[in-house]
Amino acid sequence: MKYNLKHKTIYTYVNEVHNYQSILCLQPRNSEKQKCTNFKIEIEPAPSKIYSRTDYFGNIQHYFSLHESHKSLKVVVSSEIEVLNNLVQPLNPITCEEARQKFRNDLELKIQVLQYQLPSQFISWDEEIVAFAETCLIPNVSLFEAVLDLIKKIFTEFQFKSGATNVNTPLKTVLKERKGVCQDFSHLAIASLRSVGIPARYVSGYIETLPPKGKVKLEGSDASHAWISVYIPEMGWCEFDPTNNMIPQQRHIVTAYGRDFADVSPMKGIIFSSGDHKVKVEVDVIPVV
Repeated sequence: MKYNLKHKTIYTYVNEVHNYQSILCLQPRNSEKQKCTNFKIEIEPAPSKIYSRTDYFGNIQHYFSLHESHKSLKVVVSSEIEVLNNLVQPLNPITCEEARQKFRNDLELKIQVLQYQLPSQFISWDEEIVAFAETCLIPNVSLFEAVLDLIKKIFTEFQFKSGATNVNTPLKTVLKERKGVCQDFSHLAIASLRSVGIPARYVSGYIETLPPKGKVKLEGSDASHAWISVYIPEMGWCEFDPTNNMIPQQRHIVTAYGRDFADVSPMKGIIFSSGDHKVKVEVDVIPVV
């Protein structure tokens, strides 16, 4: 499947910003699952230079700074994406307990996945999250099937509600109130897995949304998305989408991998100014016929 991808972010400030520095994590990854071509960044006001680098997790980041006063900032990122047909790999029937033993005893594997088993900036757990996890991640159940049960539980028991949470909402609150967005559901799934010794990482990207039957897809109606990746011995990293209760395939586009949202924030920066600001984000994932 081929897509034209466009991500537009507009900041408007009450007072002038005199100095701004930003890091973008918006370039889709190239891998055996997808190809990104014709990637382009347009920024207004235009910086003198945009620097690119590959971070610790293999994601491509871009850095720029603005030293002229401005009251608005527009960043438009566009690219062409081809999501390839994923080969169906043999299912490893290894159980949750067998997998945990392997993560403990296989030193080479333990070194590889340890950072995805530990707490991180937005992911920690308590007894309530452990209890939640243990309803699905049962020791003698196949790990792959147990993860499917976990994402189904989140999908069926939690309400997707935009604005109900923010990036700093504790997982304890998400678990109690049973509502949130894809970022919350991914963090909760990852915390659940890590709490019982299973390595899991955060995936940021996009998903093609489909309009209601008989309706035209509106410009800017798509959105950034998040899901999870779980390490299953002999299968490697396997992706699951708890927000939609599905295994990501050709409608999902990967931008970055990390321990949690903090590692893959699409756009973060430092401003020298005062007063409030507003942000508007528009995303288009348009299939190429």
